[in-house]
Order: sequence, then structure tokens, then C-alpha cells
Amino acid sequence: MMRVEVRPELLHWAVERAGLPPGTLSRRFPQLAAWERGASRPTLKQLEGFAKATYTPIGYLFLTEPPVDEVPIPDFRTAASAARRARPSADLLETIYICQQRQEWYHDFARAAGEEPLSFVGSARISDAVKETAGTIRTTLGFDDEQRRSAPTWTDALRLFIQHADDAGVLVMCSGVVLNNNRRHLDPDEFRGFAIADDLAPVVFINGADTKSAQMFTLAHELAHLWLGATGLSDAQARVEPDQGIERWCNRVAAELLVPLESFRAVYDSEAELYNEMGRLARHFKVSTLVILRRMHDAGGLTREQLWAAYDEEVERLKAIARPSGGNFYLTQAARVSKRFARALVISTLEGQTLYRDAFRMLGLSKMETFQQLGQNLGIVL
Repeated sequence: MMRVEVRPELLHWAVERAGLPPGTLSRRFPQLAAWERGASRPTLKQLEGFAKATYTPIGYLFLTEPPVDEVPIPDFRTAASAARRARPSADLLETIYICQQRQEWYHDFARAAGEEPLSFVGSARISDAVKETAGTIRTTLGFDDEQRRSAPTWTDALRLFIQHADDAGVLVMCSGVVLNNNRRHLDPDEFRGFAIADDLAPVVFINGADTKSAQMFTLAHELAHLWLGATGLSDAQARVEPDQGIERWCNRVAAELLVPLESFRAVYDSEAELYNEMGRLARHFKVSTLVILRRMHDAGGLTREQLWAAYDEEVERLKAIARPSGGNFYLTQAARVSKRFARALVISTLEGQTLYRDAFRMLGLSKMETFQQLGQNLGIVL
């Protein structure tokens, strides 16, 4: 039986990069500890299985030293968030790579279809007034405060927010897993979202493993990135005042976009009991309670310390009542890749312009039946 030479440090690197729970790999590969000590060597088949289990391209395991993994887009996360891992996880890297591939495909599709560049991408500057920029985004999306308030709940308002952004030309992708692999959950503590600017195919990715309440702020924050034309990885939170100027500006625009401060002050009762008032205003503005806490601070009703304490407590409460996602797979799939992108890709594939192999890869699908059903759910006549 042929065994292969692999450096122990490359095995260490692959294990750490995968970020799997302790013991997961040792149960599957009982000889892993011996391989890592250099006491024995795996067979080629075992090494292939190890590469697949750690989400590692097998060619990397034959290098002379571990490669340096770097996030392929500007990293605007706080130092604390980026430091939680010695290196970016395989899950994060693969998510960015697949979104870049989708964007490249859609850019070429839009150009071939004669679509006009989106004038709002890169139209703002960090020196621009927050209130005016938020108003411009609101107008461009065609999603004003009254329309959002008419939604039954703020989760319905979030769905409408995503739909309006998608309709405006933004490829909004929201997923909590890598492609459709429900065993590879994305970690909100590593990142909450990112934006990839492009005037034909701007992408916003929202970490769907985060709470629904946090996703609304992430979307607004990443839209502000697109208005700046600033591609970047974020861990945007309404609670935090980031060190980077771009992130501070995007956070302020996001808060103003969701809850205009002037309108907020007109209805805010700073003397009322905090959690009753927080709930009332969340229902009034159809946004999450986390955004309302941020606006209470902006309006002078909470000190920074009070905001942090109340915010952390509310996050824990929301996590405790969070319900597992489910429902229609095909609706979920469209949300994961952007309805705009999914429709374009399905149509292009059916017309013979895109290979089924490439479409399946970008959608994370493996069966023709699933692909056809997705098309039908998107209203495409097959």
C-alpha cells in the first residue's frame, strides 16, 4: 500500500484552518496524531479523505511549508474580531471566493445584456453628510420609512429591505452556511458581512447565522460601503463605534437609514422604562430592538456604558428565543445566492449560454431536478 510523504506542519495547518470541534478529525482519522508526529504516513486515499474533511485543496498538503491565508478583500473588522482566529477560516475564504465568482459571472452577463452601470456605486464620499447619504440610499431603493412601517413585523420589513436592494441591482446574498452544506456553519463572531463593489454587479453578503435582528443593520452597513465604492469585510454592530473612519461612517449611515434621528427624537420618551420603550419603538419603526438601542444612545438617552450593557443583554435574549430556520428550500436557496443572480443564471443556463456544471457549482446544487424546481419557483417557464 503506497504511503505519501507529508510534512507534519502542513497537517497542523490544515487542522487549525478547518476550525472543526476538537476530536472531530481524530475520530475519523485514528492515525492523525501519529501523522502529525511524523511517526507514520497516510496512504494517498487517507490523505485525500483528510483534505476533503478539512476543506483543503490536496495540492496544498504537498507544499514545503504552510501557505499564508489572507482575506482576498480589504478587512475592516475590529482588531478583536480578527484576532479571534490566527488566520481566516476555510469557511470564510470559500464564501468570499464563491461570491467573487458569482459577481464575475453576473458582471459579464449584465454587460452582454447591455445593462447600464449603477450610478450609485462609488457615488458617496466619507466626507458627505450622513443624513443626506442615508436619504439618497432610501430614495434609490424606493423603500421609505412609511413603507417599512406598514410591514406586519420587522422581520417582514427585513425581507422587503432585501427585496428592494435586489430590485435596485444589488446582489444580496444571505446564508449561514458554505454553499448548501448545512454542516459548515458560518461564524458571526468571525464576520457579519461583506460588500464587493462593482458598477454592474455589486454584492452584499450577510452572514445568515447571525441573529435576524443583527442582519438588518449589516445590510444597511454594507449598502453604505457600496455607496462609497469600498469593498470590504465587516463585523458591523450597532453597539460598536469602530476605529476605522470608513466603518464609523457606514455605521452612522446605517443607523440613519433605518431610523432617522429626527423622526426618532419626535417619538422617543427617554423617561419611559427602557425595555418597554425599546419594544414600542422597534414596533413603530419596524427595526430590531438592537437598532433602537443604538438610536437611544445617539439621541442622548443612554450613555455608552448603558448602551453596551443593554445591547449585550438584548443579544442574549434574542439568541435564547431564536427559532431554527426552515421553510421552503427553494425560497431559501434564492435568498442565499440573490434572487436576481439566481434568475439570471438559470435563464442563461437554459438558453445554453452557461454550462450546467458551472451553474451547479455557483448555486451549490448537484441534481438537475433541484435546479429545475428552483427555476420554477423563480417563475421561469422551463
